[in-house]
Amino acid sequence: MVISRLSSQPALPLDEPFRPQFHFTPPEKWVNDPNGMVYYGGEYHLFYQYYPDDTVWGPMHWGHAVSLDLVNWQHLPIALYPDDLGYIFSGSAVIDWHNTAGFGKDAMVAIYTYHDPDNSHQSQAVAYSTDKGRTWTKYEGNPVIPTPPNIRNFRDPKVMWYDAGNDNGHWVMSLAAGSAILFYTSPNLVDWEASGSFGFGYGSTSGVWETPDLFELPVGGSDQSRWVLTVGVGNGAPAGGSGTQYFVGTFDGQTFTSENPKGTVLWADYGADFYAAQSWSDAPAGRRLWLAWMNNWQYARDIPTSTWRGAMTIPREVGLVQTDEGVRLIQTAVSELTQLRTTHHTWQNLTLTPNTPFAPDVRGETLEIVAEIEVPVTANKVGIRVRVGGGEETAVGYAPKSNTLFVDRSRSGQGDFHGQFATIHTAQFEPADGLLRLHMFVDKSSVEVFVNGGLVTFTDQIFPREESVGIELFVEGETAVFVPNFEVYGLKTARFFMHTSD
Repeated sequence: MVISRLSSQPALPLDEPFRPQFHFTPPEKWVNDPNGMVYYGGEYHLFYQYYPDDTVWGPMHWGHAVSLDLVNWQHLPIALYPDDLGYIFSGSAVIDWHNTAGFGKDAMVAIYTYHDPDNSHQSQAVAYSTDKGRTWTKYEGNPVIPTPPNIRNFRDPKVMWYDAGNDNGHWVMSLAAGSAILFYTSPNLVDWEASGSFGFGYGSTSGVWETPDLFELPVGGSDQSRWVLTVGVGNGAPAGGSGTQYFVGTFDGQTFTSENPKGTVLWADYGADFYAAQSWSDAPAGRRLWLAWMNNWQYARDIPTSTWRGAMTIPREVGLVQTDEGVRLIQTAVSELTQLRTTHHTWQNLTLTPNTPFAPDVRGETLEIVAEIEVPVTANKVGIRVRVGGGEETAVGYAPKSNTLFVDRSRSGQGDFHGQFATIHTAQFEPADGLLRLHMFVDKSSVEVFVNGGLVTFTDQIFPREESVGIELFVEGETAVFVPNFEVYGLKTARFFMHTSD
C-alpha cells in the first residue's frame, strides 16, 4: 500500500474514554518503548515495543507505523515477532546508504535485543528490509553480539553512522548495561568490536540504565557543538519511578566523555511520564526530533484505559543552549502540530487578582495554550489550571518565592489505581527576565508543558472526567500579576489510519 493513499484508508476510532486525540497510541493492547525510529523516502517510521495479546506487558514484538508529517499516522502490520532466540526487545534502525552489510541498496536495518525468557540472557541481533520497512528478514548469523558473561542487563542498541572524514566512517552502537553505556563499532552492522564505555557513577544510578541515544547538536548562538547521550533510568527520576536523563560532552568515534562532574544529574523532563526517549535517524533538514513513551513503570500496567494501554508523547525538536550552569538541552513541540489548530482565542494585558481566577469562556479536552506571565517575587503561586470541573483540575504554575515550577495532578481525576500517581511534580527554575512563558498541550489524558523555550518540560498523564474541560488563570497570595499575552487554540483530532491489504 502506498502511504499517499492514506485518505482512502479507514481511520482508527478515537472515542474511547481517555483515548488521546493527537498522541500516538496502538490500535489495541500494550505499548511501551519507541524503537527503530528512522526517516526514509518521505516517511517517519515509528516502531515500538508491542504485545498484541493483552493490555499488560508480555512477549515483546515490534509494532510499526509511519507518518508523512509527525501528526497523522498509518498503522502497519507487526514488523518483528519473537522466535527461538527470544522476545524482540528495544533497538534502533538505520538506512545502510553505502550497503555496508550487503543486504541491498538503501536497506533499512533494524538492530535490536533478543531477550531469552528462560534464562534472561540478552544478545544483539539484526534484521533488514528492502521494501521501506514493510517486510523484514532476520539475519541468519544472529546474534551479532552474543550474551557476555556476568552482565544481566545488556540491551537496547542505538546505532548511528559516525563520519570520521575522508570517507573513513563507521557504525557506532550505544548499548545499556546495568548503570553504564557500552560502545561498539562496526564497518558493516554485523561485525562489532567493543570500543569504550561511560557511566560507572555518573548521573543518576538509582535504577537500571536503558534505551540510550547519542547525537551531536550545535549550541545555539555559537559556532560550537556538543554530543548528547540520553539514558532511560528505571527508577529514581524527579517525579518518582522511571525517567530520562542526559549527559553533555564529546564523542571521538569510540567512546563518550562527559564535560560535567560525576555528580551532575540532568533530566530531560520533570513530569512522571517521559521515558525511553528516542530520536529519528536521518531526519530531514538536520533536525533532531524525538519522542518518548508517555508512561511510568511505577503504574504503567494499572492506568485506567480499556482496549489499549500506553501512548507516545508529541514529537519534539531538541537543541542545545548555553546557560549560566553550562550547556543544556531544550525541547520544543514540532511545528507540524500547528495544522491541528482550529479556534483561536487571545487576550492581552490581563491583570490577575489574587484568589479570583480568570476563567475564559473556552473549554476543551484538546487544547494548545500559550501564556506569558510577569512573575513578581512576592506572589505565592501563579499559573494555569486545565481540565477544570466538578472538583477536578490539573494545575501548572510557578512559586516564585522558592523558584519552583510545578504540575499538580493531585486532583486531576482518577488516580487511586496507584499510590504515587496523584502527586505534585516540581523543578527548580528562575526566569532570567522575570517573565514565565508557558507552552502547553492538553489531550484527553495528558498535559505536556514547555517552559521558557523548552528549558524545562513536564510530561504528565491525567485521567479526568469528560465533563472537566474548563481553564483558569490564577494567582495565590496578596500580589496581583500581569499577563501580557494569553492564547488558547482548540485542536482537532489527528488521523490514525488502519492498515488494509492492497
